[in-house]
Amino acid sequence: MNKTDKILIAGVGNELRQDDAFGIEFVRAWERDMPSLGRINTMEVGIAGIHLVQELHTGYDMLVLADAVDYKREPGTISIEEVEKLSRVEEMPLDQKREFLADMHYTNPTRAMMLAQALNVLPEKVYIMGCQSAKHDDFDIGMSDEVTAAIPEAIKELSKWLELDLELEKA
Repeated sequence: MNKTDKILIAGVGNELRQDDAFGIEFVRAWERDMPSLGRINTMEVGIAGIHLVQELHTGYDMLVLADAVDYKREPGTISIEEVEKLSRVEEMPLDQKREFLADMHYTNPTRAMMLAQALNVLPEKVYIMGCQSAKHDDFDIGMSDEVTAAIPEAIKELSKWLELDLELEKA
């Protein structure tokens, strides 16, 4: 990891679907608990994503999406995984391209990344920092205890993974 990389941490999720709020709550906690580092920006993406593409236009070396996941692990388990190859818009048949581009205002984060890739603004390094959800199937406000408790651990894990030496970064 290059100490000069410009990094965007984007919180993905839906606050109305229980643990799916993890990404949004993670970003809020990061902004509250971590010192401000000029090379690391955060944003809440929610369930849309077109503003993610707009932000990526400013130029980033790395994108980290914080999101609830279902990898069939213990609830609250944190993992950082590289995003697998995305489908390319330019390789889609014409009818799929038209459908893809029909209404980009409400596009989800995966489609936003595909658009960013087509516009050549998606960083080469894209990761998902996922938290295994316990409950995410119903519309309800409030995360499970396991996912709520995982947020401070996720901050520690991502800080370590990004190799943030906060004392050196402050100098």
